[in-house]
Amino acid sequence: MLQQLIDGFGTALTPTHLALAALGVLLGTAIGVLPGIGPAMAVALLLPVTYGMEPTAAFIMFAGIYYGGMFGGSTTSILLNTPGESFSVVAAIDGNPMARKGRGAQALAAAAIGHFVGGILGTMALVLLAPIIAKYAVDIGAPDLFAIMVLAFIGVTSVLGNSRIRGVASLLIGLTIGLVGLDEMTGQSRLTFGSLHLADGIDVVIVAVALFAVGESLWVAAHLRRNTFKPIPVGRPWLSRADLKRTWKPWLRGPVIGFPFGAIPAGGAEIPTFLSYLTEKRLSKHKDEFGKGAIEGVAGPEAAASSSAAGTLVSMLTLGLPTTAVAAVMLAAFQQYGIQPGPLLFERESKLVWGLIASLFVGLTLLLVLNLPLAPLWAKLLRIPRPYLYAGILFFASVGAYAVNADIFDLLVMFVIGLIGFAMRRYGLPVLPAIIGVILGPAAEQQMRRALQLSDGSLTGLVNTPFAIVVYVIILVILFFPVIKRFLPARPTAPEAEPKDKVDA
Repeated sequence: MLQQLIDGFGTALTPTHLALAALGVLLGTAIGVLPGIGPAMAVALLLPVTYGMEPTAAFIMFAGIYYGGMFGGSTTSILLNTPGESFSVVAAIDGNPMARKGRGAQALAAAAIGHFVGGILGTMALVLLAPIIAKYAVDIGAPDLFAIMVLAFIGVTSVLGNSRIRGVASLLIGLTIGLVGLDEMTGQSRLTFGSLHLADGIDVVIVAVALFAVGESLWVAAHLRRNTFKPIPVGRPWLSRADLKRTWKPWLRGPVIGFPFGAIPAGGAEIPTFLSYLTEKRLSKHKDEFGKGAIEGVAGPEAAASSSAAGTLVSMLTLGLPTTAVAAVMLAAFQQYGIQPGPLLFERESKLVWGLIASLFVGLTLLLVLNLPLAPLWAKLLRIPRPYLYAGILFFASVGAYAVNADIFDLLVMFVIGLIGFAMRRYGLPVLPAIIGVILGPAAEQQMRRALQLSDGSLTGLVNTPFAIVVYVIILVILFFPVIKRFLPARPTAPEAEPKDKVDA
C-alpha cells in the first residue's frame, strides 16, 4: 500500500498534474466564495471541460476543486455571514463575530489550517482504514441514522442560543420548509399550494442563502440609519501563541468526528460540523465566547468538514455509494470514462486511484500555501462601505439562487424566506436550527419511515439496535441534564475564598 501511494505521488507531482491541482484549488476557492455556487456545482460545470483529458488528470483537478470549494464556502460564511454550502453554515456562528471584531484574517487562517490538518488526517485515514470503514459502514441501518439525526436536532436546540424554546421554534420552521414538495414514498404534494414550481421542494442552498445573506442584509439595512458603522480593521493573518493554544486540540478532534461520518452511507459534512461545534463548546474553557467569536468554534468544525470530505471518498471508491453531491458528480465522471467504482476499483484502476489519493495531499498543501497569505486580501471585503457590500451580497445571492435551477421562481422563494430570516432576527430566534431542520429533516423522515416499515409500524423498530440505544441514552442525558444537575452535589468553595471575603469586609 505504501509503495502504491509513493507511485501515486509520482503521478500527482508531474508538472502537468501539479498545475491542474493548483488550477483546481484556485477555481474551487473562487467559485466557492460565491453564495450558492459550491464545489458540487463547480465540478458539474467543469465536467464537460474535461472530456478531452485523461481520467487521472481530470480527477486530480476535481480533487483541487473539491477542497478549494469547501474553503471558499467557509470564507463567505466567516466574512459575510453568507454560507457558500450547507456544511459551511457552522463557520458563520463564531467566524463572523470574529470578523466583526477585526479578527477576520485570524478566523480565515484558523479555517485554512483546520482544512489542511483535517484533510491530511482524513486522507491518511482513507489510505489506512478504507476497507475497514467500508465494511462497518454497510451495517449501519435506518434506525441508527435516524437516531444520529435526532441527536443533531436536540444538540443544536439545546446548546445554541439563550433559549431552548426559541431554538425549538427555529427548528420547527426549518422542518416545515423541508416538508415542501412531493412525498418521496407516496407522491402526495405537501405545502405546495398547487404550484408546480414547489413540487421538487426548496433547495437547501436557496434556504441557507435566504436566511443568512438576505436576512442579514435586510437586518443591516433596517439599522443603517440608526447606527454608524465604522470600518473594520483587517488584522494580520498569523495566529498568536494564545490562538494556537486554543486551536490545536480542536484541529485534532475535528477529524475524529468528521471522517467516520463522511465514510458512512448517507453521511456528509453537515452532521459532523454541528457535532464538532457542540463538542468544542462543551470542552472549552471559554464557553461565554461561543457565538460571540470563539476561535475554537471555527477551527474544530472546519477540520471536521475537511476530514469528512476525505471520508466521503471511502464509500464512493470502495462501494460506489456517493454520500454527498460532489461525490455523486465524481461518480458520474467515473462512469463517463467507463470506470465503475467498487471493491475491484483499487485492482483494476490502481494508478488512477492512488494518483487521486496522492493529489488530495498535494491539493491540501496548495490550499494552505495559496490561501493563508490571501487571508488579509479576503478580509478586506469587510472594509467596503456597508450599503455597497450588502448590495453586492444580495446580487451574488440572487445569482447563486438563480443558478441552482435557472428559475425566476427560486428568486421569489429566496426573498420570502429572507423576510422570515429578518423576522427571526427581530424576535431573537437563532438561524442555525432552521438550517439544520431543512438539511436533515427530509433525510430524518425518510430513515424513520424505513425503520418503521421494517418493523411493520412498531415503534420498537426505532430502538432495535445497540447503536441506536446508545444514541438515545445520550439524547436523554442532554435533555434532562438541567434537572439532573440540581441533584448533583455542589462544588466545594475554594479555600482561598474566605480570606478574600475578610479582606473585602
